[in-house]
Amino acid sequence: MTTETTPLLRDAETAAVEDHEAIYDRFSTATKRTILILVSWSAILPMFASGTFIPSIPQIAKDLKSDAQTITMAVSLSIFCAASGSLVAAVYAAFYGRRAAYLVGTPLLFLGSMGVAFSRSVPEMMVFRCVQALGTSGGMSVGGAIIGDIYKLTERGTAMGVFFGASLFGPSLAPLVGGWGAHYASWRLTQFCLGLAGLFTCLLMFFFLPETSHPGSRGIEKVWAASDSDKKPFKWVWLNPLSSLRLMRSPVLLLMVFVSFCALLTDFVMLVPLAYTIGERYNISNEFIIGACFLPTGLGNTIGAPLAGRLSDLYVIRAREKYGKNTWHPEERLRAAILGALIPLPLSVLGSGLITTFVPGPIGLTLNLLCFFANGVAVDLVLTPISAYCVDILHSRSAEVMACTMAIRSIILSVGTALIIPGIHTIGVLGTDGVAAGLAWIGFIVLMFAIKKGPAMREWLDVGYTKAKEA
Repeated sequence: MTTETTPLLRDAETAAVEDHEAIYDRFSTATKRTILILVSWSAILPMFASGTFIPSIPQIAKDLKSDAQTITMAVSLSIFCAASGSLVAAVYAAFYGRRAAYLVGTPLLFLGSMGVAFSRSVPEMMVFRCVQALGTSGGMSVGGAIIGDIYKLTERGTAMGVFFGASLFGPSLAPLVGGWGAHYASWRLTQFCLGLAGLFTCLLMFFFLPETSHPGSRGIEKVWAASDSDKKPFKWVWLNPLSSLRLMRSPVLLLMVFVSFCALLTDFVMLVPLAYTIGERYNISNEFIIGACFLPTGLGNTIGAPLAGRLSDLYVIRAREKYGKNTWHPEERLRAAILGALIPLPLSVLGSGLITTFVPGPIGLTLNLLCFFANGVAVDLVLTPISAYCVDILHSRSAEVMACTMAIRSIILSVGTALIIPGIHTIGVLGTDGVAAGLAWIGFIVLMFAIKKGPAMREWLDVGYTKAKEA
């Protein structure tokens, strides 16, 4: 019997692999780069919508006659809505196509941002934050699927690295912009500009983004094929957005969600309460300067994501050279995440807690910024290989696997984010950062377990895993 580690020597199967790889030649290199730029830009927007909000929290609370803890709940709420929206975007992107998901989502970003900008009360602001989050929800899941559509296995990690590098630079650049708007103009102006960015993105997608789904893979194409008519009319089909959650029966996907949650939590613990940790400890009240403190994390993301993506591709290429082109060792890609998960990820957040607690003045602030940079690199060293791996093992359902893993992770993160400021009030900055570091080390142990036992876990329950000739 042919196994995952048995060379597939039959000519028919070798030809099938080569035919499948030919699908990725549908677009020229220049077109692929254009598509990658577009989806990377779209992936910045979800993080930008959240990131511009964070440094404005004190001003928003004052303007809407509320308090910081209540307004911080808007961050958690938007994470939850984005997670739910990504499930909807993914299932309809698989049925109608990737392009359609963007043409529906980006106008919602425009409307939601304009609503937030003109909100007169906290409930009104919360409602439009939900609309805004729904508008950005497809950026990550559908964007990751598009990369799976146009880049073959040995190139996918590098492209995913560029994609994640751009998307995770958003949370670092956004607070700078949001801080500038809050301090020198108004938080409302920032949200207004974000709405214009959504409208601009919609126009870009309409004119420059082609449909990237593999021929015959969309549900609507199957409806057309079953029709006797030569026409291809639009037909609305109700789909269950929760259907993709059935993929989470996979033990290996659940482990990937946990590891990525542990990685992102370190980032959120350091950055979400920045105005109340770094700001208060080092006497920084200027929102623009607080926003600038996010930049080292963005620089780390810019360096870490492409590095991790390329490194994960090298592990895949090495595995193919070692075991043969037509064998399947997807867990080899995860080895690119080991170093980041073990050392810089937990130590950066723990170091920040220690420095904030015990080191005053400019030296303390500078050392904290170095921790932010190290964390930015480390988060991408972990997230990029994991995301590429998830697309690898469920390539035919790439949008759905991206959506459901991010949805579950985001729901957990929304709870974790809501507990950060209360945690700081209860056990202090060092205690809260220490908990995050401990979880990061647990995530490393889980990652090592997944690398070793992943093939066996995929045999326990087949949720439609990719075969070698389909990767």
